[in-house]
Amino acid sequence: MRIYLDLCCFNRPYDDQLQTRIRIETEAKLLLQQKVAYDECQLLWSSILDFECSQNPYEEHRIAILQWRHLACEIIMADKQVVQLAHKFVQGGVGEFDALHAASSVLGRSDVFITTDDRLLKKLQKIGGIVAMLPQDALAFLEKWYEN
Repeated sequence: MRIYLDLCCFNRPYDDQLQTRIRIETEAKLLLQQKVAYDECQLLWSSILDFECSQNPYEEHRIAILQWRHLACEIIMADKQVVQLAHKFVQGGVGEFDALHAASSVLGRSDVFITTDDRLLKKLQKIGGIVAMLPQDALAFLEKWYEN
């Protein structure tokens, strides 16, 4: 299975872990990354992740996130095709950076686009053409929890 985590996923462990939802999303995201490290699934990366991560004011966060780049099975560049697809997501109300992430995920043939952004999820589900989930839902999907 191929997964794409957007930057808000990578940043989730740095959020306030006293909130139950954030703690659950953090744990699920870490388990997904563990599956990448153990070759149980494949991580897609993109040039937009590189760019957005480079804007992080916290150097230790940047370094920790960028360490996952070398485990990616493929790096999707923001070429003409990505930009054209991203434009379609923008027309559906998705922000520019989020649209570039979503387009990279689709063109990288990910099975699931993973984000912690509820508004983005709702917009992507309305637009269609992409399977988008919260980290805990993506973990359940990957591990086939509900396939009985």
